[in-house]
Amino acid sequence: MITINVVCVGNLKEKFSLDEQNEYLKRLSAFCKVNIVELKEQNKYENISLIKEKEGEEIVKNLFGLSILCDVEGKCCSSEEFAKEIEKIALENSKITFVVGGSYGVSEKVKECCQKKISFSKMTFPHNLFRIMLLEQIYRAFTILNGKTYHK
Repeated sequence: MITINVVCVGNLKEKFSLDEQNEYLKRLSAFCKVNIVELKEQNKYENISLIKEKEGEEIVKNLFGLSILCDVEGKCCSSEEFAKEIEKIALENSKITFVVGGSYGVSEKVKECCQKKISFSKMTFPHNLFRIMLLEQIYRAFTILNGKTYHK
């Protein structure tokens, strides 16, 4: 069974976000193992470069298997293309790590360490919303790959 790690800077504070996350984690358990790794926001620094560097050090420590950075500069794809990409990656890797950076983005080191970059949009989303969107798209990908009726 494939393991998917979602490495996020920051945590979910709102109950509705936690409930949504838990619902998708429950649904995904039929297809894969999912680990959510929440890293502390480095908001004690005033220098943005230092914030990204410190958060980046922690992100890099948590990269396993093939790493995919969620980044506005990444490649946009349809849900079907995303599903095919996960299927292709899973043939060679038992672990996939998705990275959701902090409020200021990620360091160059993180960008260098991630083998792929994807984008859901040119828009910017709140991190709690984006995490749910990512989990939903991972779930949708597995339903597509397994011929389930969720994806219409």
